[in-house]
Amino acid sequence: MCMKNIWLAVLLLACSLQPKAQVTKATLTPGGITCSMCSKTIYEALKKMPVIESVKTNFKDESYAIVFKKDATIDFDDINKTIVEAGYYITRLKVAMQFNNVAIKNDAKVNTAGLELHFVNVQDQVLNGEKVVTLLDKHFETEKEFKKYAALPCMNNGVSSTCSTISGTKVYHVTL
Repeated sequence: MCMKNIWLAVLLLACSLQPKAQVTKATLTPGGITCSMCSKTIYEALKKMPVIESVKTNFKDESYAIVFKKDATIDFDDINKTIVEAGYYITRLKVAMQFNNVAIKNDAKVNTAGLELHFVNVQDQVLNGEKVVTLLDKHFETEKEFKKYAALPCMNNGVSSTCSTISGTKVYHVTL
């Protein structure tokens, strides 16, 4: 085996041992729905998103169960934009993520699944398996819920040198 192949094998092994997470599904609760046509409009808008594999409407609690395509890079702002362009808004977004050895602490950031997550109101722990995180940022919660966390330095726009560990990167505030 040549040295080049050995280094490639070492690199692949190192990458596979990195703490990782994968966004797998979400439950989205929209606001502004007044009729069944509203529900259909949101359903159709979500279905057109390239990162979404499937959408199911839950009429009982007026929410949408979203399954993301495997290995898709998820941008929560794109989901918000889709809902806003359809004429509605998000009142809650809970996201299921498959974690693999990801250590979290209260008021600390983690870069995983192509996202920078700022964990709020959590106990120090290592996440493994599927965990559901709730997005706390403006446009992903009701105004009342958002105000509970609005005092954090970067809650209003999520892009700040005080919040992001990578300058200019969008930070999503989450809790378990």
